Amino acid sequence: MSKVLVVDTNRQPLDPVHPGRARQLLSQGKAAVLRAVPFTLILKTACPEAQPQPLRLKLDPGSKTTGLVLLNDETGEVVFAAELQHRSQAIKSALAERRASRRFRRQRQTRYRQPRWRNRRRAAGWLSPSRESRLANILTWVRRLRQFAPVAALALELMQFDPQRLEQATRSGEEYRPGTLAGAEMREYLLEKWQHTCASCGARHLPLQITPIQFPASGGTNQVENLTMACDACQRARGTQELPVFLATRPDLLKRLLALARVPCKDIPAVNVIRKVLYECLQSSGLPLECGSGGRTAWNRTARQLPQTPWLDAANVGASTPEVLLLKQVRVLQIKATGHGSRQMCSQLAYGFPIGHHLPREQGKPVRGHRQRQKRYFGFQTGDMVRVVIPVGRSKYAGTYVTRITVRANGNFKFRLAGQDISCKYWYCQMIQHSDGYQYTFKQYVNPVQFPGPYRKQERAKSPCLARQTLRG
Repeated sequence: MSKVLVVDTNRQPLDPVHPGRARQLLSQGKAAVLRAVPFTLILKTACPEAQPQPLRLKLDPGSKTTGLVLLNDETGEVVFAAELQHRSQAIKSALAERRASRRFRRQRQTRYRQPRWRNRRRAAGWLSPSRESRLANILTWVRRLRQFAPVAALALELMQFDPQRLEQATRSGEEYRPGTLAGAEMREYLLEKWQHTCASCGARHLPLQITPIQFPASGGTNQVENLTMACDACQRARGTQELPVFLATRPDLLKRLLALARVPCKDIPAVNVIRKVLYECLQSSGLPLECGSGGRTAWNRTARQLPQTPWLDAANVGASTPEVLLLKQVRVLQIKATGHGSRQMCSQLAYGFPIGHHLPREQGKPVRGHRQRQKRYFGFQTGDMVRVVIPVGRSKYAGTYVTRITVRANGNFKFRLAGQDISCKYWYCQMIQHSDGYQYTFKQYVNPVQFPGPYRKQERAKSPCLARQTLRG
């Protein structure tokens, strides 16, 4: 079970405690809640003589999701686990939309300045906005976890795979000498390139095998461009047939598959650049930094018979991974980066015009396309996590809710309940945590090695209690 982070009154990190111990400290008045997510307590006394057990923060950066794990190397216990979902695709889409709007605006016969693009020079170490967002998200959570937990060492998956070395790889001669670790590098590259799906049928969440497009007996090579991933059913159905013969009845799929085989994985350069910059930033922190490859991570995870998830990949980064990982009932924090709002002060139509400039007034008020500059009203802003307490008799939605709010200048805030917008006054809201640009959810994890039989039933269970009932049955 994930533990609760604790700091003393001087904000010095202490050993994480069991949730039961955390409730006891709160009920006795010895501690208070410092932060809701990640849930952190602050003691009302100082502990200068405390010597907490050192923890290792492990990172597995990815193009879409990054795994973060706090691990005790001595006991193998996972103290904290999280999966950070990036918003790089949203940033790229927003920049493309802005670029198209500006280009359309310059092409119209209106008075507008000429485009200036030669007057800008990129500084050394420049990163694209989407990559910079990934890096900033990871560094933010590294800083937070170091602030609330006794982190004494770091581990980073530095290189997922080397594309140049894989493109020159062959299956003859010295390829078999490095052992199973070199094969894991090739497999991780192909899984990332084909997005963990079967190239023939598109099946997911199934064991996949490496299969050549053109067999070596027919003159095919064993380079990456000639390798795909296939499930067991497609592998048996194909047999020794060549791919054009096997997909003769599906020419569109064959054409798309051959085109994708020649295209390198697009996420590889972005991920490798981020990991190199992240390595330099973590190295400057002064903590011992261990680096590992994606093949080592996959080999560690497979040896411990664990499924592939971002946080489990992070737990298996590096050669210092304990032989036994204690993963019993770990609560995995799902973190989704949402940003801190938009700087766009004018909402636009698809043609680049401001919203509301062509619409009539509604009930005596003009339709506003320009946003207000003020973000905070009555001490709240959109995205704050609050506790809404609506008394009985004031609304049919009377009760207590912990949710995020959308503020309004008139004091009528809104929150969502079962897919419906509910309105409430601002004095019914109690602040829990200010908006920090992230959304949080939790999911429960049960080790499939410990419960190999009913794992699939248990994975569909809605609560831990129902999961235990399923196990007993």
